[in-house]
Amino acid sequence: MSEPAHPDSLPTPPQRRPASAPAGAPPRVNPAVYRAVVTLMNLPLFLQGQHMDVHGREHVPPPGTPLVVAANHATALDPFMVARALPPGRYLQFMAKEELFLPVVGAVIRAGGSFPVDRDGNDVHAIRTAVRILQANGTVGIFPQGTRSNTGGMHGGVALIAAKGRAPILPVGLSRDGRRWVIRFGEPMTARGGIKAVTEELGTRLSALARPVGTRA
Repeated sequence: MSEPAHPDSLPTPPQRRPASAPAGAPPRVNPAVYRAVVTLMNLPLFLQGQHMDVHGREHVPPPGTPLVVAANHATALDPFMVARALPPGRYLQFMAKEELFLPVVGAVIRAGGSFPVDRDGNDVHAIRTAVRILQANGTVGIFPQGTRSNTGGMHGGVALIAAKGRAPILPVGLSRDGRRWVIRFGEPMTARGGIKAVTEELGTRLSALARPVGTRA
């Protein structure tokens, strides 16, 4: 802590840190930026004649409650498809790789509520940020596989964060059938039973949810 300033050196009126970013507060979502980014990033799908089928929205807990959304990761557009598939009122704040937080792009990502994570190590700061979001009844998005893969191993961070934030885990499977993307929400699961057991169960559920559901009736 710095030494107290002399009264004559204090600015008039005193300068204060913006109320929108108090120390220890979770990252905030700018709803307008969030909606614009989600819409813009889904645009390439529709321009290519692709569309989304969403199943299991009834499994998504109502807004105003903490939730960890865990999905399989196949393409760079996965976060935006999952965000668009969620019912209104949920703002999905993704834990995104720190390499994306460049001067301009990073500002947009932060305005959408997402935050950086160092994927090469145990990023304690990112975990604490995720837990603060949950404690504020927010929605944290994580890809347990870490990288875009259909066969990648699972990381235990989802179970750890959900346990610390006392939030259920909502498994989400993404699959593609030609021009049709299928997003399937599974039943929420608790983080009880130990990190290893929860992680294994989540992996099993994601594998099932990511299987193609067949042609639309």
